[in-house]
Amino acid sequence: MADADAVLEPGIGDLSVPPPPSPPAVPPTDDTVMSLVDHLGELRSRIFRSIISVVAGAAVGFYFATDIRMVLQEPLGDLPLQVLGIGDAFFIQVKIALITGIILAMPVLLYQLWAFIGPGLTPAERKTIRPWIPMALVFFAMGVLIAYVVLPFAIQFLFSFTDPTLQARPAAGQYFDFVTTMFLAFGLVMEFPILLVGLSTVGIVTSERLRKSRRMVVLGVAIFAAVATPGGDLVSPFVLGGTMYVLYELTIIFIRRGGR
Repeated sequence: MADADAVLEPGIGDLSVPPPPSPPAVPPTDDTVMSLVDHLGELRSRIFRSIISVVAGAAVGFYFATDIRMVLQEPLGDLPLQVLGIGDAFFIQVKIALITGIILAMPVLLYQLWAFIGPGLTPAERKTIRPWIPMALVFFAMGVLIAYVVLPFAIQFLFSFTDPTLQARPAAGQYFDFVTTMFLAFGLVMEFPILLVGLSTVGIVTSERLRKSRRMVVLGVAIFAAVATPGGDLVSPFVLGGTMYVLYELTIIFIRRGGR
């Protein structure tokens, strides 16, 4: 009995074997996390689809290129355009078709961009940014429309310096370079507030930080407006820069009302 008591008494001759240590807990894996290779593959797929959409839109634009060219020449009135090179007429058609393709493919381009960056956001961030995706398309169309409205005034300003000894005989290639660049610049500038709203949603910028950066923004807007409008007139950069700054101030107000 004494031996049995000794065995049963805790701490004295305890012959029980301690349980083996439990293995370290393995953190749960997230199957939605993509590797770098997966990200590159996804990016390549999105870019390929975007290119296909632009090519499809450009095919439509090439079919209607002559009609579009006639519309773009209306601000010139009866003033003819000169073709200086053998292949200039063909490349003008291609350029008009390409710009038309980009404009027509903009819904697909915006969707592909959202489909690529959306999975990296939190559900709350996606819910906040998602309504701005269709608005980006509306803003781009507004920018193209503004460029079309401003175009006659820009041409009138540039031609106001001509006289009987300095006659206006514009080259077709330079004219359509000016027009297409202007349309794209105004369209892309209208995406400016949506970009700022997106950055504020993920916590990169705040309304206070944007207010403190006004001087640098004004300088950047002036430089961008001068570079993005290659015509050399004063109307285009003034309208483009003024539009950008007004959008900047409205974006600050919107972000501040959102509590950021």
